[in-house]
Amino acid sequence: MASAVETKPVEKELGKPHERIAATGGEAAAYAARDADIDVAAIYPITPQTPIAEKIAELVANGELDAELIHVESEHSAMSATIAAAATGARVFTATASQGLELMHEMLYIASSLRQPVVMALATRALSAPINIWNDYADAMSMRDTGWIMIFSENVQEVYDNMIQAYYIAEHPDVLLPVVVTLDGFILSHTMEALELIPRDEVLAYAPKRPRSYRPVLDPDKPISIGVLGGPNWYYEAKIQHVLALRESPRIIEEAARLFEKRFGRSYGFIEKYMMDDAEVAMVAMGATASLVKAAVKRLRKEGVKAGMIKIRVYRPFPAEEIVKALENVKAVGVLNRAIAYGAPVEEPLFQDVVTALAVRGIMKPMVSFVHGMGGRDIFVREIVDMYKKLLDAAREGKSVTRTLFWGVKNLEGKPYI
Repeated sequence: MASAVETKPVEKELGKPHERIAATGGEAAAYAARDADIDVAAIYPITPQTPIAEKIAELVANGELDAELIHVESEHSAMSATIAAAATGARVFTATASQGLELMHEMLYIASSLRQPVVMALATRALSAPINIWNDYADAMSMRDTGWIMIFSENVQEVYDNMIQAYYIAEHPDVLLPVVVTLDGFILSHTMEALELIPRDEVLAYAPKRPRSYRPVLDPDKPISIGVLGGPNWYYEAKIQHVLALRESPRIIEEAARLFEKRFGRSYGFIEKYMMDDAEVAMVAMGATASLVKAAVKRLRKEGVKAGMIKIRVYRPFPAEEIVKALENVKAVGVLNRAIAYGAPVEEPLFQDVVTALAVRGIMKPMVSFVHGMGGRDIFVREIVDMYKKLLDAAREGKSVTRTLFWGVKNLEGKPYI
């Protein structure tokens, strides 16, 4: 698949001019829910997700969105109500962040295990304690094993486009799984950028609302049970169905992107390759951080360093084959993330996925794990350039750094990391 986001000068299939506005990432998520013509939204506000809840409420109040807005008392209730609405056949939406995600954590497993096509926006934010309202990926990483499809966004346009595609993917009869679309807290949720909106009729032509009968739903006239007790005789088989659905979902994710490009001219992939054709060292990153890594790559290229970058857009299911193919010719690989896997052999969760994808295919390369930006700490391009220099050292020495390098920690007597 092509890289994300790549805009091509194609004639849009439905031929209508698209409105361009200035919008924040939070507004983009709300506009996508509006343009997908959701039926039910259940959201409990939490910083930095609150602008999404506020915008949804505004759209409902002024008649732009004909949906039932449920004012719940907690995030646990928000996900519970969203699951229940989806189980009746409604097109649904919710949003959260940080501690709110953790409060609904029980229900995340229930949404995916019941195969309910919930779509959620996650304004990524640090987890307490200490209390912190700024961006990192601790919350997103906490849901990587909950059975959701996870899509990360680099900019405001991606937030909107990813949300539209999420409805196509989640509700497809071959998937029927919840999808979360991330936007970096404050960095995207509150930052205003250019946004191209898609008219609702075009969105619904792309991701049509299906008749309720296309999947089992709660209906008083045709009673069924959902979420019943699963004993040892068949619980395992239910879990394997979930595994198989996630294994099959890349076909529909790719189909969603292909049709989106055909209709709207913006091309997306499971990953984005940036200056990778002749790269000797490469960094793997996600979300808005990828923009900084791209700037570092440009700077290094001017210095004669053959640097490249892989941005992961679809994190679950993990695009192992695409990652391996993209990295097969580089001499050293770095992984940069804003999250910590406490107590793990290497204390960065994305690194574990990348190294596993390579190792089980018999590929061994010098690798370095980097963590930076926890709790919203600024990451500077010059620091990422220095990380690449560590990669160059690893490539020359032919061996990995066996522990995570925590970059940008204070009071290290002049050292950039521990």
